[in-house]
Amino acid sequence: MLLEHRTIDLLGKKVFEKAVVTPPFKNPNPLPNEACFLYVLEGENNSYSEEELLVIEQHEGVLMKCGNYMYDGIADTTSGQFGMVAIHFHPDILKQLYEKEIPIFMKNREVQAYSVNMTKVEADVTIQNYMKSLLFYFENPGLVTQELLTLKLKEIILLLLNTKDAPIIMEIMNNLFSPKSFSLKEVVEAHILSPLSIGELAQLSNRSLASFNREFRKVYNDSPANYIKNRRLEKASELLLASNETISAIAYDCNFNDMAHFSSSFKAKFNLTPSEYRLSKKR
Repeated sequence: MLLEHRTIDLLGKKVFEKAVVTPPFKNPNPLPNEACFLYVLEGENNSYSEEELLVIEQHEGVLMKCGNYMYDGIADTTSGQFGMVAIHFHPDILKQLYEKEIPIFMKNREVQAYSVNMTKVEADVTIQNYMKSLLFYFENPGLVTQELLTLKLKEIILLLLNTKDAPIIMEIMNNLFSPKSFSLKEVVEAHILSPLSIGELAQLSNRSLASFNREFRKVYNDSPANYIKNRRLEKASELLLASNETISAIAYDCNFNDMAHFSSSFKAKFNLTPSEYRLSKKR
């Protein structure tokens, strides 16, 4: 449930955003023509890109370049809420802001290589204080001016580039608006054990559900549900032999939340229950 949602525009576009929700709250977050810095005020956030999953805790952030994302807000144990601030970077706005002096990350983005689409930012005291000042303006919108917002946008960029995560942040900044394309297979293999539905995998791969299902069958000669279930069972069979975790913990790690379903599916595939499989193989 959405409890609070506030935005502040700059040059006609949403740049600063605050949201407070009551989880569960999983939401697609496509960024086809912009980048974003998302900061967690309370609770936690599971951030998914086409190939990555990052767990962002309270007072941490995630910098996402142009691409396709999904986030899953996790409630704070005390308040029962998830709160975040998002700062949106639009290429046309940044060009206007840096019209007289183009920063390095905008000059060199065409020639810089990049390996990731997003990175966690462990916010230091400067970023935490920055967020406190931003919250003040959400509460007092009458004090906001275009000149002030321009300074606040430039300020967060400078702060990000001066954290201990600066090298990877610079790598992302260099390619802030250069989207990287991913094949369906890359998305699927990256999230075999992620708690994402088939529809959410389709969204991350930037396809409709029908298109995703058609292409999936061409690539794997199987249905998405059956293929993913079998891969998870195979992973569970490996963990049963390689670790001393309980069977229920292994089932949970492999994204089976129903033990009865896990046990029946495992026996159907391996002709043994999970406990029988572990004992027989170890003997």
